[in-house]
Amino acid sequence: MSINNSYKDALTHPIFEYISKASTNLQLETYVIGGFVRDYFLKRGTPDDIDIVAIGSGIDLAKEVAKLLPNNPKVQVFKTYGTAMLRFEDIEIEFVGARKESYNEDSRNPVVEDGTLQDDQNRRDFTINALALSLNKTDFGTLLDPFNGLNDLQNKVIKTPLNPDITYSDDPLRMMRAVRFSSQLNFNIESESLSAIKRNASRLDIITCERIIVEFNKIMLSKVPSVGLLLLHKTSLLERFLIELTNLQGVDEVEGQKHKDNFYHTLEVVDNISENTNNLWLRWAALLHDIGKAPTKKFDTIIGWTFHSHEFVGAKMVYKLFKRLKMPLNEKMKFVQKMVYLSSRPIVLATDVTDSAVRRLIFDTGDDIDSLMTLCEADITTKNPAKFKKYHNNFKIVREKIKEVEERDHVRNFQPPISGELIMETFNLKPCREIGTIKDAIKEAILEGEITNNYDEAYAFMLKRAEKLGLKIVSN
Repeated sequence: MSINNSYKDALTHPIFEYISKASTNLQLETYVIGGFVRDYFLKRGTPDDIDIVAIGSGIDLAKEVAKLLPNNPKVQVFKTYGTAMLRFEDIEIEFVGARKESYNEDSRNPVVEDGTLQDDQNRRDFTINALALSLNKTDFGTLLDPFNGLNDLQNKVIKTPLNPDITYSDDPLRMMRAVRFSSQLNFNIESESLSAIKRNASRLDIITCERIIVEFNKIMLSKVPSVGLLLLHKTSLLERFLIELTNLQGVDEVEGQKHKDNFYHTLEVVDNISENTNNLWLRWAALLHDIGKAPTKKFDTIIGWTFHSHEFVGAKMVYKLFKRLKMPLNEKMKFVQKMVYLSSRPIVLATDVTDSAVRRLIFDTGDDIDSLMTLCEADITTKNPAKFKKYHNNFKIVREKIKEVEERDHVRNFQPPISGELIMETFNLKPCREIGTIKDAIKEAILEGEITNNYDEAYAFMLKRAEKLGLKIVSN
């Protein structure tokens, strides 16, 4: 094990002095390890979590630290895993005893035994996460770097401490983590490690969907998501859990007519939208906006390749995909569905920007209109400069028209000025089909611009429509 220079300047946060004192009290060797040390050398700022490893009981150390801290924070103990956690000044600190691990083939949950610091560093996923700084009084701040992780940080390399086939087979989630770190940090995965991921890709199937999606979402939130998405595809990981996306790959040709590769187009759209938003679910909408194209792709001898109703089909696929991957089936999923379903509307609108079409778009999209326009602008991936400029100018015109119509007509999330209760009272009706017919007619009249969105015009329109239905006002 190599022992390098002291890095006391990394340990200026007061928590480390408390931990050092507690470890002295208990006569334990204690180290800070993993992400905190890595991010210190990468100058990534103060993390919101710190991992502490003790040669002995991490739980006992956590309790001793809590006694010394001024606010005596509550210690959460996880006996099954032999870990404990407490919070101090908005930082989450996790304590664990040094351990060595062995794995069964059908599970990523290891059999754990007490071990040395070296055993603990051996079990780490990557060399850059095996770096440890001593919190012991005798050598406080000394770096312990048995796998030259510091060199890998400097060379921007993701590499496993031990045999990558064993590392990835033991815990297949590490393959997703390798891609995630590569995408987040703009690091390269070492060639042998990359080959091992390809060889072990099928092992990902033993990992729960929830765990996979946690890592995948971090890839989606990286600065240039396509870096990670391409690596997932290259290593055959993506097809293990997101086959709807990989099904888009390929270019078919019939009678000399081709269509674009919708898989690579999608990655471009995700990168484009990521330049303008950190909204994870809008990025997901960009990722899934074309998934309906694979099942709807057809060749027409007259007009060529078609993808009729791919937005409708894609929106239905979003629900099935979210359900399969154990993702939230709530407003977030509905937002992605809505974006996929409406993703082509502004494109069609851009060629004929009528007031009524804009009103309908605003009404159907509600508060998500800006998100939809951001998605449509990201969908422009043409490499022709003239077309690129033309399409963006068209969407600029649509945005201006949306603003103009909304300021004038107030149709965003509007409720028709005439309620069902008023219709029932006016014509002495019980619940019936005619009430819905009149309400829908008023809404359509407002959206078509026949009347403005106000009570008086809507009331007069109601009377005319009711007369056609044979309804008469009941006088009091």
